[in-house]
Amino acid sequence: MAGVTGSIFEGATASPADPDAPTLHAQLVVFARELGELYRQERARSRELEHVLEHLQETYFATMRTLAQVVEAKDLTTRGHLDRTQAYGIALARMIDATLVESPETGYGFFLHDIGKVGIPESILCKAGPLDETEWEVMRRHPTIGAQIVEPIRFLGNAVETIRHHHERFDGTGYPCGLRGGEIPIAARVFAVADSFDAMTSDRPYRGALPVEWALLQIEEGAGGQFDPEIVDAFLVLADAGELELNVNAG
Repeated sequence: MAGVTGSIFEGATASPADPDAPTLHAQLVVFARELGELYRQERARSRELEHVLEHLQETYFATMRTLAQVVEAKDLTTRGHLDRTQAYGIALARMIDATLVESPETGYGFFLHDIGKVGIPESILCKAGPLDETEWEVMRRHPTIGAQIVEPIRFLGNAVETIRHHHERFDGTGYPCGLRGGEIPIAARVFAVADSFDAMTSDRPYRGALPVEWALLQIEEGAGGQFDPEIVDAFLVLADAGELELNVNAG
């Protein structure tokens, strides 16, 4: 601001014969000070608004996290599933496209993927056995319900699409939209692998945890059908490097 006002003053005082020059000079000084004060006030207001927005985002996400954990708490056999799948998903996303993990929206989507299960009857959600076709029809609604829950929260951004599409299949036979290949958001394709691996290697009401080797074989065989082949390859590299073993059955 000083540089700007200095150049103005030089122009204003260039003609010493001008009787109005001192008055103009004084007015410009006052004007510059007022501009500086307005700028300072606006900066202060902007910082205050940023703090308020950050607080609101933290509050919204804390609420969503609580809801997601309420779903998980209904079924003790899935304890730790949210944290494990988020860890798998982030590690895998980093291998596929590092820019994915630069956005907090990716982690939000991974952690909140099953939030729609709050709308699924507990008799289905916690059934101690395989679901029949009618029950599966109800269960398949949870991605859509989850997307509807989080969609109004704008800062979650692309997390909504991960929640909506994490049960799509690469061959187009998934749900809820039957998307195929690259039509499926990349974060959802990544998470589909992480989610399936954790589901297979965790205890369920109708079976115990399956061996890691068997689960990895199923992931490999699902390439091109259920899963994106490129993402499967990256996941197997992570497994070979021992990046997944720390989380298996950690819950």
